Amino acid sequence: MPGVPQAAQATGVVAAIERGVHLCLSGEAAALCTLPISKQALAEGCGFAFPGHTEFLAHLGGVPEVVMMLACPELKVVPATIHIALEDVPQALTEELLEARLRITHDAMSSFGIARPRIAVAGLNPHAGEGGRMGRQEIEVIAPLLERLRTEGMDLMGPLPADTMFHAAARARYDVAVCMYHDQALIPVKTLGFDEGVNVTLGLPFVRTSPDHGTAFDIAGKGLANPSSTLAALRLAAELSAGAARG
Repeated sequence: MPGVPQAAQATGVVAAIERGVHLCLSGEAAALCTLPISKQALAEGCGFAFPGHTEFLAHLGGVPEVVMMLACPELKVVPATIHIALEDVPQALTEELLEARLRITHDAMSSFGIARPRIAVAGLNPHAGEGGRMGRQEIEVIAPLLERLRTEGMDLMGPLPADTMFHAAARARYDVAVCMYHDQALIPVKTLGFDEGVNVTLGLPFVRTSPDHGTAFDIAGKGLANPSSTLAALRLAAELSAGAARG
């Protein structure tokens, strides 16, 4: 029945993802473009234990760390923490985690033709902590890390107040933004380019993209679905894989 998650199909969905990764790793495919999955159906149907595609693909690709980027023509963003409750973000946001996200993001931007990317880094708290009056993560974790990475030559801005870093003039000053939690990153990119947003997994040994939306079960079978994000994901997969082949 259209619009109803089918737990019975979970094994086949997981097998299709595994097959796609195998084709990429063997060189038979240039890139992997995945479509949205129902995490609930996978969990109920085959005990799928991963929070989502990103973590499962990292497992299949044999890499300890990957980064989720959301990209549209107006903006590229990376959330430092992804599928966790908001109350857990401050504890999860360690210097080690943020450094890994920044390094992978920096290195992966070469796939977009940017050898020395300008990276804007959001603060965690309102007004980027406002000197410690609204939180101290900026002072104790984020700012010292950014200063250390700048000494290595990385072009980093921040920590910046998240409420003022996504208007047009601000976006013109950087190539990619790294945010501290899921919605801080995804709200601006989906507002600016919902129909053309693409999910890109950075740090994998192959190119992977996906449309930047969910399963949309509520409109299944109604002739209302917009394919723009899927088409954008396919185009970007082709562009990135062509760049990787040239490199």
